[in-house]
Amino acid sequence: MNSPAHSLEAARRGLADFAGRAEGASPLYTHLASKAAEDDEVAGLLADAPEPDGELLLAVAHRLLQADPIHPLTRYYPTLGGFDGVDAETWPMFRTFLLERADRARELLTSCTVRNNDVQRATLLYPALSVVAKQAKGTLGLIEVGACAGLLLGLDKFGYRYHCDGGEQFTAGPTKTAVGLHCAVEGPGFSGPRKKLPLGERLGLDPAPVDLSDEDELAWLDACIWADQPERVRLLRTAAAAQAKNPQEVVAGDGATDLASVAERLPSDAPLVVMNSNTMAHMGAQGRTAYVAALAALAEQRPLWWVSHEPYDVGLAEVLPGRDDLTPGAGQSRFGVLSIASWSGGKPDVTVLATTDLHGGRMAWLD
Repeated sequence: MNSPAHSLEAARRGLADFAGRAEGASPLYTHLASKAAEDDEVAGLLADAPEPDGELLLAVAHRLLQADPIHPLTRYYPTLGGFDGVDAETWPMFRTFLLERADRARELLTSCTVRNNDVQRATLLYPALSVVAKQAKGTLGLIEVGACAGLLLGLDKFGYRYHCDGGEQFTAGPTKTAVGLHCAVEGPGFSGPRKKLPLGERLGLDPAPVDLSDEDELAWLDACIWADQPERVRLLRTAAAAQAKNPQEVVAGDGATDLASVAERLPSDAPLVVMNSNTMAHMGAQGRTAYVAALAALAEQRPLWWVSHEPYDVGLAEVLPGRDDLTPGAGQSRFGVLSIASWSGGKPDVTVLATTDLHGGRMAWLD
């Protein structure tokens, strides 16, 4: 299929941008996305997608390789049992594999979007919710916007261990749990989260909730995990199995237009927390503004705390502009900002808690 030149150029940019985002975190995806950005045939596959998202092309290739687990390419994919690092054969083999399946790849590229439900991010959200619980002094109602499959709604059922740069360690959550998470913490002021969170009723909100009982949908979540990060797959599968015993409800809807109606389903006398993590980039600029306006409107009706974990430019900048210290400097990888906001007299009161690795393995707690 021939794509318009401007669409091909957008696909090449999307792949190059993703290679930059993956640098330092995924050697395999940095290599593949960089090579694909220079290849008209491979980039042309992405040119047919509604959005030129380089991460989507890599997820589609991952999904196709899941269906052909004995293919030699799997030796570069630790999520599929591979152990080999990037070498001179990686790109030619990947290119051939993908172009041989071009028709199926186009089907997936035009019908799927990147979906993530990283369980590891719970290590960031748990301390923030602990701070809210101390302020709210009651059982919290919880809404997660962009909940995907709802795995983070069960974050009070996970076990946590925080390793501080001074050698101190803090633990939280139940001692007997299938999901155990670790996070490295640097910086002053971190005294550990509550051992137990007072969470009550909770609901997720997502434009397209993922059904974990559908193996195809769960396999697509696997495929969206970067292929040289097998621990993320293990955590996803473990949390999914645990949640099957205690399902969480995720409502189909939009964070701006449907937030108020979802909030009405939770007890009106409970302090309400709305949280989101790696979600607001997918809303678009107008959607982010509308979402924050919906939060402010809801805060006029009941006590509300907003726990957010996003890159600054697509998250906290909506309510706390001008914080250049929260954006990556030259040569610095993109990072997340963990924050809490509440509203008083229609104005947001914001506390920045930490800067983080976007996937939740590390955070720098701010004093």
